[in-house]
Amino acid sequence: MKLPVIKHLTQFIEDNDEDFVIETIETLENLTEVSSLKDEELDVIGELISNMYGALEVQKLVKEGAPKKEALNTFMSRVLGSIDK
Repeated sequence: MKLPVIKHLTQFIEDNDEDFVIETIETLENLTEVSSLKDEELDVIGELISNMYGALEVQKLVKEGAPKKEALNTFMSRVLGSIDK
């Protein structure tokens, strides 16, 4: 996950609607079923999906009242904490 990408996507959600991101995730998840995709291509798609889910989580925290910067930090702390386990 890349924080700059998540920040950008979070701004996109604020400016537009989270439904765009949800539909994009669904499309990318469907693409992963193409048998001819190489591992590198699947890795890129997986990274995009992860960043989009991250942006949705940050947006959820913002909707619950957290300032955007705090929501981003909270989310990234959770991610890093889960990696350390």
